Amino acid sequence: MSGPVRVAVEGGLAWITLDRPRANVIDAAMTAAMRAAIADLRGVAELKLVVFEGAGTEFSFGASVEEHQRDQVEGMLKGFHAFFRELEALGVPTAAVVRGRCLGGGLEVAAWCGRVFAAPNAVFACPEVKLGVFAPIGSLALDWRVGKGRSIGMLLSGDSVGAEEGARIGLVDEIAEDPAAAARAWYTAKLAPLSAVAVRHAWAGVRVGMAARLRTDLTELEALYLERLVATHDANEGIEAFIQKRPPTWTHR
Repeated sequence: MSGPVRVAVEGGLAWITLDRPRANVIDAAMTAAMRAAIADLRGVAELKLVVFEGAGTEFSFGASVEEHQRDQVEGMLKGFHAFFRELEALGVPTAAVVRGRCLGGGLEVAAWCGRVFAAPNAVFACPEVKLGVFAPIGSLALDWRVGKGRSIGMLLSGDSVGAEEGARIGLVDEIAEDPAAAARAWYTAKLAPLSAVAVRHAWAGVRVGMAARLRTDLTELEALYLERLVATHDANEGIEAFIQKRPPTWTHR
């Protein structure tokens, strides 16, 4: 598959590469391509691991800010969330290979994965709050990954976390100069010898809580975003200011 994502399947290992210059921004076209890739993997019985990687020097700068505008945000958000629901329904373990910046929607993709392999220069952040909005999937994934206290700190401040700090708090599982090679080595040593049936059921077991939160909490988070936040001045001002490359003027309303 070519386009905004590239997909390679090697037996029990699938590799999905986000490939949209510049910096793999996740727009509607990339989201659709990611969903199509997941749909194509449903019939691969031997599949044991799906790996996400960003092409080039960055994992992803996150979801398209332009698509956060009032007339586009509902379609963008619901399509992006559908990707996570479909990925979880696939029922296959996931991993992320992160180099450079992994921001916003990019962090949401990486943090949702079961294992994160990071280069020493990896930087993670959910900076949405600085634009007057918040990260619904990040609210779930970071809670699962780093715990309530640390997730609150990251989501309320938008501050970045480097690879070493990420490993200390549980956001990163392994730091390697070549994180893609580290992911392949982990797959070969840990999953390749096993039955895909056993691996998938073990994954379903450890992800029961996450799957349940997609069914319940994510619906509430979508409503919080689309019905309450988007109706405010500041949510729209933050997005418009970013697009216009100017400081936002907050009214706190």
